[in-house]
Amino acid sequence: MDFADSLTALAQKVRNQRDGILTEEATKNAFVMPFISTVLGYDVFDPLEVVPEFTADVGIKRGEKIDYAIMRDSEVQMLIECKSSTAPLKVEHASQLFRYFAVTNARVAVLTNGQVYHFFTDLDAPNRMDEKPFLVLDLLDIDETLIDEIKKLTKAAFDLDSIISAAGELKYIGQLKRTIAEQFRTPNDDWTRFFIGKVYDGAITQKVREQFTPLVTKASAQFLNDQVNDRLKAALRGGGYSEDDEAAVTSKDVAEEDLDRDTEIETTLEELEAYQIVKAIACSEVKPQRVTQRDSKSYFAILLDDNNRKPIARLHFNSRKQKYLGLMGADKSETRHPIGGSDEIYQFAGEIREAVNRYM
Repeated sequence: MDFADSLTALAQKVRNQRDGILTEEATKNAFVMPFISTVLGYDVFDPLEVVPEFTADVGIKRGEKIDYAIMRDSEVQMLIECKSSTAPLKVEHASQLFRYFAVTNARVAVLTNGQVYHFFTDLDAPNRMDEKPFLVLDLLDIDETLIDEIKKLTKAAFDLDSIISAAGELKYIGQLKRTIAEQFRTPNDDWTRFFIGKVYDGAITQKVREQFTPLVTKASAQFLNDQVNDRLKAALRGGGYSEDDEAAVTSKDVAEEDLDRDTEIETTLEELEAYQIVKAIACSEVKPQRVTQRDSKSYFAILLDDNNRKPIARLHFNSRKQKYLGLMGADKSETRHPIGGSDEIYQFAGEIREAVNRYM
């Protein structure tokens, strides 16, 4: 299993189990130790590599412990502090990391709740841990641009100099991306005022701001949707998709009267979200790049190896009245299951994995 596959497999484990993991100790056992072992590649049972309950007296503080210290050549390289999976991560949770960072040789500190990992270093002042992370990894929303950077922390490819040299850029790019995403979701007054000034010539009064704020929010969402659709359409054109491909795998088309929207192909964000959920489930059996999608007028198809004879599932989301998840039987006949939203797809994880394994 390569590095990306290991991340994907752990992400699926977190997704499946997080609701039942309610304590810090359970979080460490279920999520954090597998991250150290299967993702970073360190032997959690070798105290020369991973020291649990690491102790280093700090001034008048005696006997305090950090959850894990990662060692290389008998020196502390990385400190990891864990919180319960039910707790959001805040800088206030990192008080022990701040103290230990200053009295050890560690240049990387990690604060995690098993799902989200905040990576810190000392960019602002030597031997003093920064208050803001240079890298944030969310296993349920993995930013693929960060995978190579995280890989530098693994036992096999540990490259501290490269990590530190890239940390400054990563820190600010990450913060900018999160800030931009937040503005697209809930624009503040400055963001709204900026765009109002680009399209409105009059005085920007309170009434004008109230009028334009929902418009800026709606325009932002539509812009993102258009960008996604443009990329998908380009990919479909490049893949040589045709109506004959659709006919080859159709066992039961959706009747035209069931369609509430335009007959032109329109890939929605909801379909893309559902596709990512099916893909995450299927990736416990195969590599992520093998799970692909094709949208059509009748349904959104999820395929193995981009092969229309290897359908994993179909999304029938065209009707506003009822959405269906189509699952394939051993004879490739389709059974449609009514669902209220994408989250309900997790209830069919077993059937999705069975569909994938039939083609193995």
